[in-house]
Amino acid sequence: MLYLVGLGLADETDITVKGLNVVKAAHRVYLEAYTSILMVDKDKLEAYYGRPIILADREMVESSSDEILAGADNTDVAFLVVGDPFGATTHTDLVLRARELKIRTQSIHNASIMSAIGATGLQLYNFGQTVSMVFFTESWKPSSFYDRVQENRQIGLHTLMLLDIKVKEQSLENLARGRKIFEPPRFMTASQCAAQMLETEQSRGEGAYGPNVLAVGIARLGAMDQQMAAGTLQQISEFDMGAPLHSLVLLGMRVHDLELEYLREYAIDRDSFDQAWREQYNN
Repeated sequence: MLYLVGLGLADETDITVKGLNVVKAAHRVYLEAYTSILMVDKDKLEAYYGRPIILADREMVESSSDEILAGADNTDVAFLVVGDPFGATTHTDLVLRARELKIRTQSIHNASIMSAIGATGLQLYNFGQTVSMVFFTESWKPSSFYDRVQENRQIGLHTLMLLDIKVKEQSLENLARGRKIFEPPRFMTASQCAAQMLETEQSRGEGAYGPNVLAVGIARLGAMDQQMAAGTLQQISEFDMGAPLHSLVLLGMRVHDLELEYLREYAIDRDSFDQAWREQYNN
């Protein structure tokens, strides 16, 4: 059987009891290592789980899934996913491939950013479409996210922005030359996301949001040192939230007083937070 095991958000202790039992008993254990990361390294996971772990990069999961599934028709294989197993479509593809091979599957769920974002005090019922933000380059600045944000804002809903992770990525030159040389890992910050959003609004100019719209940056959600910073989008773009992983929420116009009261505790500057609230949301 193929087990997809959610690991939660922060460290080795976030795995569920059921998930840990599966890992300890599995014939092979893979760790999906590119859609998200835990805040501890593989060695620490192996020590806590008592099992060796095989890192599964994007190429293995998307192009060599049969290697992961080999023998899973008569032995147990555990595929570990940071957060919840179905937080990325890649894992749906893996299950579909297992079905084609007549391999049974079972999912063991865990906390993910999609549910834990409620720690901001924003009501999950008030979130619209979740959006991904990629690193801009000089020649590539995709703005498809802008349309989703605009649609959410038009009906008053918050937007959760999931930020880019670059792990085991090749430069264009190394890719073109076929050299297996990889760039250092990069993790987008909330400030980078806010700055790119402001840049896109300036170029698109459709008024989906502006520099004074309220947002909240989230860093290391689920960890002991998790951090939140609420303020205008301009303030978030200039605020350092430290080590990864980060995410960002752009507030919709349909904000309950309790949501604002809860967020105010994390305000970068309460006077400007209150002013933005009075001018844009208190009506």
